[in-house]
Amino acid sequence: MLEALLGSQDEERALMYLNCREEGYPRQMARETGATFSSLQTQLRRLEESGILYSESLGRTRVYRFNPRYPFLGELRALLTKALRFYPEAEREMFLMSRQRPRLAGKPL
Repeated sequence: MLEALLGSQDEERALMYLNCREEGYPRQMARETGATFSSLQTQLRRLEESGILYSESLGRTRVYRFNPRYPFLGELRALLTKALRFYPEAEREMFLMSRQRPRLAGKPL
């Protein structure tokens, strides 16, 4: 929906995912949105270089979040939230639903 404005479908998916979930890492985002990992990772790096996102390492995982110092963050998030209302129901659920299963009782770490 915002692909023409943002430049690519993977960039739109990354921003929409982060808008709905607050944070994410590339492998998880690719798996849950159906984007290719390498393309999504490229878009996340580009968004970080432009100041829209920031990332931090948690162990061996790089977690991305919106940069609170980005001057147009409020407007960007409002646009993404409004656009989400016009997505088909299946796509909207993909972004809003968390699919983590609880850990099996007694499973060794």
